[in-house]
Amino acid sequence: MALGFWQLGRAETKAALQARLDEFARQPPLRVGAAELNVADVLLRRVEARGRFDPGHVVFLDNRVRKHQPGYHVLMPLRLSADGGSAKHILVNRGWVAAGSERNRTPSVKTPEGEVEVTGTAVPYSERFMELSTRVADGNIWQNMVLERYRLATKLDVQPVIVQQTSAADDGLVRDWPALDLKRNTHLAYAVQWFALAAAILIAYVVLNVRRKFAGTGPDLH
Repeated sequence: MALGFWQLGRAETKAALQARLDEFARQPPLRVGAAELNVADVLLRRVEARGRFDPGHVVFLDNRVRKHQPGYHVLMPLRLSADGGSAKHILVNRGWVAAGSERNRTPSVKTPEGEVEVTGTAVPYSERFMELSTRVADGNIWQNMVLERYRLATKLDVQPVIVQQTSAADDGLVRDWPALDLKRNTHLAYAVQWFALAAAILIAYVVLNVRRKFAGTGPDLH
């Protein structure tokens, strides 16, 4: 029963998060500037940033499959436009690109010159994942994107969230991001299963004990 109520609690949490996402969708994009962002305030919100892409620090996230075709997510820092010559950057997931026939050669990605306006969703860096090897980066091909790892490798001052780009651009990259599935109904289904199991155990307990009681009150044939 406790596990069933725990799953109901998880479902309520997911419902509250969905309501938060719906509210974010109705709000205008949040402008990203040189000031350090608070992750809790911007996570999963629509954001917009203006700056110049830095292709020299691009990272290709490996093993991103689309329609059974292997490829990469192209993550590139955007140097934010700000008064005073700020060197603050924000990492942008520009989209998906198919992998080439040669593993040691990354695909060519068209990058706009000059300042651009990027709109997208603020998503977190990788936090929980399993790495089966200590070789998690091969040049600019990485398995996971970790904030401190990227800061250490590039020496860039980057914001603590990634912009998952949704704005259109003539670069050949695919940006059909899947809708976020919070799996609230899955928790409800698990709750029903736990309650059903608890009911089955209770029924079995009652039946066995009633049978034992009647068996113990029968005539003594010895």
